[in-house]
Amino acid sequence: MIEQRLRDAFAPDELEVIDESHLHRGHPGARDGRGHFRVRIVADAFHGLPRLARHRRVYAAMGELMQTEIHALNIEAYSKNEI
Repeated sequence: MIEQRLRDAFAPDELEVIDESHLHRGHPGARDGRGHFRVRIVADAFHGLPRLARHRRVYAAMGELMQTEIHALNIEAYSKNEI
C-alpha cells in the first residue's frame, strides 16, 4: 500500500520501502499493530523543496494509512540532482 501510494503521488525515479517493524517489538507504539517503515524516494516533485515540505508531501500521500497502518515513517526524500 505504501509503495503504491508513493508511486501514484510522485512517479519516483527510485523508491525503496523497508518494513522495520521487527526492530520495534515491545515498543509501546508497536502494540497497536501499526508498522514502522523506512522510505527512500527520489522524485522530481521534491526539487527545490525544503526537507520539511518534502516530508509533509509524503505524509499527505499516505493519508489515512498514518492512522490505520503506519506508526512511524522514516523518510529520505531527494530530487534527482541531489544524488
